[in-house]
Amino acid sequence: MRNAITVPALTAAVPAARAGDGYWQIAWRRLRRHRLAMGGLLIIVLLIAVAVLAPWIAPYKFEQIDLLNRFAMPFASRHLLGTDDLGHDVLTRLLFAGRVSLLVGFAAALSAVALGTLVGVMAGFYSGVVDNALMRLTDIVLTLPIFGVLLLLGRYFGGGIVPIVAIIGLFGWTIAARLVRGEILRLKTQDFADAARALGANETRIIFRHLLPNALAPIIVAATLDVGGAILTEAALSYFGVGIQPPTPSWGNMLQNAQSYMWTSPWLAFWPGAMIFLTVLCFNFFGDGLRDALDPRLKL
Repeated sequence: MRNAITVPALTAAVPAARAGDGYWQIAWRRLRRHRLAMGGLLIIVLLIAVAVLAPWIAPYKFEQIDLLNRFAMPFASRHLLGTDDLGHDVLTRLLFAGRVSLLVGFAAALSAVALGTLVGVMAGFYSGVVDNALMRLTDIVLTLPIFGVLLLLGRYFGGGIVPIVAIIGLFGWTIAARLVRGEILRLKTQDFADAARALGANETRIIFRHLLPNALAPIIVAATLDVGGAILTEAALSYFGVGIQPPTPSWGNMLQNAQSYMWTSPWLAFWPGAMIFLTVLCFNFFGDGLRDALDPRLKL
């Protein structure tokens, strides 16, 4: 009786392969069964939509101030989430700050993964001296006190979106490089790579036509997880005053501005902190689910 109950349950837990389904169709079906990942994806899409539409859905203009309602409490006035020390509507600032924080997160993650992919592909494909040199460079970067270096660089080069994206991307590529290197080392010994060499394909074609497309799974997962990390790093740099500088809003510099009013107006720190927490958590949930869905060895 126990086996009669257990076997169907296990069968239902694993998505059945359908005739003609490719790798990405199967991965999508597996991802849909991961509730935390799909919940995280839904919230991420909502956050992006709200950020894009901020100028049209914000209750007030970004530069508008209400000097008669400074430090207004949430839900106690016509400002839903209250106002700050200058009378800015907190909800409006959150929406516009989300545009900057998400932009920095996506751009920094993209630049870091692109650099890491380049390093990983070169190290994995050419091996030997190239591999040793690039991996020792990776080890050196990993041993650096990264946050201290970021604070120093942010102090001298930060203040805008482009410098912060460049700074984060410059030191955030190491994990992607190791993942891609390992995947390329595995793929270049497969039969399809040997067949491409036998047919006379040059190195560039083998890398970009055969190896790199088959290594997309770890690259996509690394990029997804790096977005949350980049948002958190930007928030930390802005909190210490070396990230995005006012009047350009970000969730990080909203926290930095609120630290002087923690005991009198704690909601000024609560809302941007909650947005950072929610966003990073959702990206981590989605990245974990994506990793599981793209790994055929795991059962969901």
